[in-house]
Amino acid sequence: METLFLPAQDPQTAEKAAEILKNGGLVALPTETVYGLGANGLDSDAVLKIFEAKGRPQDNPLILHVAQPEDIREICDPIPETAWRLAERFWPGPLTMVLPCRPSVPKRTTAGLDTVAVRCPRTPITREIIRLSGVPIAAPSANRSGKPSTTTAEHVRHDMEGRIDAIVDGGPCDVGVESTIVDLTGPVARLLRPGGVTPEQLRDVVGELIVDKAVTSQIDQDAVVRAPGMKYKHYAPQGEVKIIAGPREKAAAYIRRHFEDGDAVLCFEEELPLYEGCNPMAYGKESDTATLAHGLFAALRDLDRADIRVIFARCPEGGGVAYAVQNRLRKAAGFQIVTEDQL
Repeated sequence: METLFLPAQDPQTAEKAAEILKNGGLVALPTETVYGLGANGLDSDAVLKIFEAKGRPQDNPLILHVAQPEDIREICDPIPETAWRLAERFWPGPLTMVLPCRPSVPKRTTAGLDTVAVRCPRTPITREIIRLSGVPIAAPSANRSGKPSTTTAEHVRHDMEGRIDAIVDGGPCDVGVESTIVDLTGPVARLLRPGGVTPEQLRDVVGELIVDKAVTSQIDQDAVVRAPGMKYKHYAPQGEVKIIAGPREKAAAYIRRHFEDGDAVLCFEEELPLYEGCNPMAYGKESDTATLAHGLFAALRDLDRADIRVIFARCPEGGGVAYAVQNRLRKAAGFQIVTEDQL
């Protein structure tokens, strides 16, 4: 399959991409979070192509993307008042809501569930493509399943060239980690995945918020999940990832004791001098967690090499966007963490 490369600034790109989607094809789309691998979310055959291109397990549900908040009326019912308050505050933006779905949504899209995850992305070119296609677009991250997510068109090219119909190049993604997912189908809102909208921001709107155990620990492989990224190991390069927690100096001493040829260190910019000679790579500043979110997946992809054995990773602490970075690194590491008392 020949993959077309469509620059976002080309005035014909939106129509070309929409036509491919209407005809059942696959198009990688830029969003403020990561690049998504898009298909007509109401066409079961088109959705199957997503799973095939990614090598994605079919019990992992997809997110439907809409051009404007009102469009969720066509795919969700009933819609609680809380959903409209969240949409007013955060849409378009990096928030996904899990809601009851209408029968028109294929079971392949929802992984057999009676709920569906929905989002209105911020990126104008992608919303215009969705509008022109006339259907909600199912779009998981545009990477091979389990690998680090794609935050540039070049990342998508590396994983998907020859496997999909087109890539819309919208430049680097702003946020750099996938959207926050909140389940609104129960009596209390439940956080299923942290992202660009923080738990603190959600609580400002919904009040009480339960954090699902999949956010902080590995769940059973036979568990039924309501949203992407909850069950399987994700975001992982070829080498083994180990998170080293604790104070800066103690963590560095531990890493130096255990470092071997073929290893690498993923750290904060402020820590680079501590790892001279240890193949260090900084993914942002500890003092600016937005840079960590923006740089995480690009760094993990740079470290996704057969010659790297172990990646010792430093992880930010605290809430806000740091909470999302913690979640992605923990999943990349399979929740393998060396705690402060083990240093």
